[in-house]
Amino acid sequence: MSASLGIAGAGLAGRLLGLEMAERGWQVTLFDQDTPDGIHSTTYAGAGMLAPGCELEKAETDIARYGLQSLPLWKALLARYGRSVYHAFTGSLVVAHPQDQRELQQLQRKVEQRATTPDVVQTVTADALAKLEPSLANRFRTGLYFPVEAHIDNRAWLAALREALVARHVTWHASSPVERVEPHRVITPQGASHTFDWAVDCRGLGARTQLSTLRGVRGELLYLHAPEVSLNRPVRLMHPRYPIYIVPRPDNVYLVGATAIESDDLGAVTVRSVLELLSAAYSVHSGFAEARVLETVAHCRPAFPDNKPRLLYADGVMHINGLYRHGFLIAPALIQFARHFLETGTPMDGAEPIMEAYAA
Repeated sequence: MSASLGIAGAGLAGRLLGLEMAERGWQVTLFDQDTPDGIHSTTYAGAGMLAPGCELEKAETDIARYGLQSLPLWKALLARYGRSVYHAFTGSLVVAHPQDQRELQQLQRKVEQRATTPDVVQTVTADALAKLEPSLANRFRTGLYFPVEAHIDNRAWLAALREALVARHVTWHASSPVERVEPHRVITPQGASHTFDWAVDCRGLGARTQLSTLRGVRGELLYLHAPEVSLNRPVRLMHPRYPIYIVPRPDNVYLVGATAIESDDLGAVTVRSVLELLSAAYSVHSGFAEARVLETVAHCRPAFPDNKPRLLYADGVMHINGLYRHGFLIAPALIQFARHFLETGTPMDGAEPIMEAYAA
């Protein structure tokens, strides 16, 4: 008889793990308070950036390493399940206005100091920048190009994972909140207990009652339709308070957002944030002046105090949490670590920095 797995939380990590284990013959059951569309998940509210180089500005080198490990895994996943999902492995670009050149230079120094592989970042002149992004010609004197980076349509990917899970007959309890995840058990309201060989908690901030050191890190973004703008890759604008990113989607749609705000407020985007994001977008390309605001989005991502993810394990239970703003970047590598442990009972080589035993 095949092993059974109960997963609480059907965001990016929960869906990837469920699909991985279902493909390997496990009987998988998903529990999630959201609908299968996942419209209330942090995954749905994200930008789908895979930026192992840019993240070296603040993240540990382990994060960049897991991100680099995840890039070929992403290519394989997209080839198998996401052929119709918009994605591009075209790198990313970072620019700054003259008054903010210091921030750009600091970013470059930090990345070069922490990089473990060559050519993570390249300085580009105005001419080279114009070749990468013709619509930015004559707008910036210099920039930084991160060639080994990518971006994915996060919402389309959620839908692709849903279809793949349904096709593999995974049991899915949608609109079903989870109260606790214990060894071999997922407990839903009114004390209903569901028993499995392994129970895995991927609920993000929904697990705060069990993982008390989790905090929320707020992300805010706008969806804009800008027919006068043509960008091929994510563009980050260095800012004295925090970087602003612009991420392309098909049909001249762009996501404009701020990477991390220290707040667990789940309220709507503020007027100040909208003004800052729109002003930043306009300063990158004047074509955003005629853009239409399609949607505003705000959500909080789960993070531990050191902003490093954790795979916490005990007999019969595992927590995958604290992905911070690195969810899309490192999720495939983390799922491989989890899969290896569920099958063998031992940590995979390279997973030790984020895998910890705990008393369940």
